[in-house]
Amino acid sequence: MFIGREKELLALAKHYDNADFAFIPIYGRRRIGKTQLIEEFCKDKNAIFFTAVEGSFAQNMVILSRAIFGSDKAPIFDDFGDALNKISKMAQQEKIVFVIDEYPYLAQSQKSVSSILQQAIDHKFLKTNMLLILSGSSMSFMENQVLGYQSPLYGRRSGQIKLLPEMFAISREYAPKFSKVEQAIMFGVTGGIPKYLSLFNDKMTLDDNLRSQFFDKNNFLFEETDNLLKQELREPAFYKSIITAIATGASQMKDIVGKTGSDSGVCSMYLKPLLELGIVKREVPIMDKPQSKKSIYRIADGMFRFWYRFVYQNVSLINLGKGELVYERIKEHIPAFMGEVFEQICMEYMWHIYEKLPFDMQDIGRWWGVNPIKQRQSEIDFIAYDDTRKKAIFGECKWRNEKVPASDIDELMDKAQMFAFEEKHYYFFSKSGFTDAAKKKACERTVLVDFKNMF
Repeated sequence: MFIGREKELLALAKHYDNADFAFIPIYGRRRIGKTQLIEEFCKDKNAIFFTAVEGSFAQNMVILSRAIFGSDKAPIFDDFGDALNKISKMAQQEKIVFVIDEYPYLAQSQKSVSSILQQAIDHKFLKTNMLLILSGSSMSFMENQVLGYQSPLYGRRSGQIKLLPEMFAISREYAPKFSKVEQAIMFGVTGGIPKYLSLFNDKMTLDDNLRSQFFDKNNFLFEETDNLLKQELREPAFYKSIITAIATGASQMKDIVGKTGSDSGVCSMYLKPLLELGIVKREVPIMDKPQSKKSIYRIADGMFRFWYRFVYQNVSLINLGKGELVYERIKEHIPAFMGEVFEQICMEYMWHIYEKLPFDMQDIGRWWGVNPIKQRQSEIDFIAYDDTRKKAIFGECKWRNEKVPASDIDELMDKAQMFAFEEKHYYFFSKSGFTDAAKKKACERTVLVDFKNMF
């Protein structure tokens, strides 16, 4: 069953319904659901669906020829331009969606591919109402060699779709029989990646799903981090050391340097691909400038964060068949892992209720820094502000098995004194509700949100 991606399907439909030629690159990390999206869009349309392979140009031409003619006994094109001429003639007769999935593989098999495709667009495809879709998992290739200024294809696209992980509200649909708490944990450990979400079976318990997928050497997610790194990067060993350093608490560059035993220049060089792939993210406190010296690095991909926190150090035991024992030992630490996930869910919820907020929210994000009043480091789960930066919402997100006490409300209001906003509001989110004292403490500009009532 296809789930989500309604906006992307609508965007593709809009270009398809246009009477003119349209060219849409679709890109995103592996397992994000690019092929599934395109297949869903094409299922009731006349489409030439060509999936390139990591092989020779001749191999790819065989596959393309078969896709064009819809037969394994099709005549084989030796020349890419000739194949495009055939497709152009077909598109002059009827509406066609022409898909090249995993385009980077084709382009890398022969350097002239992008130039030949550009010439076909300019001189032939523009005379048709074809929809051309190029899809790729190599983020750097798609952004530089398809969308970038140096690409022969630059300026030809009608739009582009960058697929991101699913939000929590959509991720829930993959396991509707789970409780909302279980759905949140599933979302946290998969990072909202459709392929990983599809592996969860809500006819089994959540514990059985986690135990099976991550702590059984024969199942998909046990080796997924290694497989992704090997597919995308050279020298995966050093990338692993950087990911491990960040996953175990090294958030600043100097700490990453210390844990990896390398210098900052080397670490920066290796961090760049991890940032491009969305495995790692660089954050600055909300409202700080991008070049802020308070920047930190975090694991952005939920599956990587879970794997490197709980699986990495136990690989030997899991390979010996002790996965169940490992899971029983780490299970009690999952609520702590979920703290960061819950912050993400709460910020998503703020956009979900955007029209009900006390002002038009311009941006939202985490804040950390020195509290000048207390003379110590301080953190706020999120601050949202308006375009004038005169109004703000201070948010606190608590993934606990106990109700939030009144003291937590006092603490956030105390932290808010650091900021000179003219109008301040307070939103508290709790997995387990609020004490009666907390409810009494809540004032006119304080909103208490129980997780069970979200979405």
